[in-house]
Amino acid sequence: MEYSTIGKGQEISAEGVIYDKGSVYGRLQTLTDTRKARGKRYSLATLLMIVLLAKLGGADSPTAMAEWGNHHQSEVVAALRIKPKRMPERSTYQRLMAYKVYETEIERMVGEYNQSDKRGDICALDGKALLGMLKREDGTSEYALSVYDVQAGKTISQVGVGSKENEITKAPEAIKLAKIAGKVVTGDALHTQKRLAQTILDEKGDYVFPVKENQSNLYKNIQSLFAPEYPKPGFGKIQTDFLQAQKVNKGHGRIEKRTLTTSEMLNTYAAWPGLAQVYRLEREFQWWRQGVCYKTSREVEFGITSLSRKKVTPMKLLEVRRAHWGIETGSHYRRDLTLREDATRFTIGNGARIMANINNLILALIRQAGFLNAAQARRFFAAHLSLAFALLVTPFS
Repeated sequence: MEYSTIGKGQEISAEGVIYDKGSVYGRLQTLTDTRKARGKRYSLATLLMIVLLAKLGGADSPTAMAEWGNHHQSEVVAALRIKPKRMPERSTYQRLMAYKVYETEIERMVGEYNQSDKRGDICALDGKALLGMLKREDGTSEYALSVYDVQAGKTISQVGVGSKENEITKAPEAIKLAKIAGKVVTGDALHTQKRLAQTILDEKGDYVFPVKENQSNLYKNIQSLFAPEYPKPGFGKIQTDFLQAQKVNKGHGRIEKRTLTTSEMLNTYAAWPGLAQVYRLEREFQWWRQGVCYKTSREVEFGITSLSRKKVTPMKLLEVRRAHWGIETGSHYRRDLTLREDATRFTIGNGARIMANINNLILALIRQAGFLNAAQARRFFAAHLSLAFALLVTPFS
């Protein structure tokens, strides 16, 4: 990649690379290098650039990264302006991820980079087990909690939580890092907590949360509100304020009908921060084969939101709730299947948590390059290393 002049915001590094301050490469320069000077052949930014280039090109494990570096040595040397006697070995990448990079610095850097471009309106909050990192004391998995911009397709904050139960206490931290002012945050029933709801309101955002038995009083009140009435003879039905929306989706041999009903009748009764509406969401499923319905199922979800009827219609609320699952398909599924996060073992130090953040960055870079299919993007960058490098030295445009 060549520039005739150095433009605004561009710098030349010690190795002679021209880059933009807002690019990934520019941000890597700000990370703390904990290594001693003796025996250090590469800068921290150079090593992480090789990791990112290898990941974009399809290499996921330390062994694969070392092999990728050897196969592309001449191209890497030319791009990064380095003069190595040999490329980094597998153990170098293992030590780098385990001990030489601060987890919180990587989390902050990736989050800030992913927030630097256009943002969507819906943020999904969800935890993920890092199966590539098992605790030595009991063999259980580490967990990370992410805030995912569903429409932009980027993880905008992620924090390590240790175990799944710690998601409740760590969720406010993840929300504050995500900068959710003007956004709607969705989650699962575990995150339906008053403290988190208040944090979202304090950050100038809104929430949509399902309610289950973990909030027993609230659950029973919403359930009773939407329960069918059977009035006695001579008595009319209680007047309600229910509004309703319905949507039907067809595909893959299945018909799904979703019906959402909202009410404001519990707003003053339920002591919940910012409560503006409660809802009942019924999902009906039919599976068809050769024109015959061979299976049906039904499920009901109750929930709460701080979005008033002036801000959102029942149909829009239905769309917001459905959008929550974008974190599973857009982030967790791709990290596991395409980037092989759970299959790549980092059992020492912070390796798995660092790689989880790097995977979040890789998925954002793929979207930045205009790809919707992550596997297709990696095949492309495997054949066009110069374009992968250009992606890392230029910011979101």
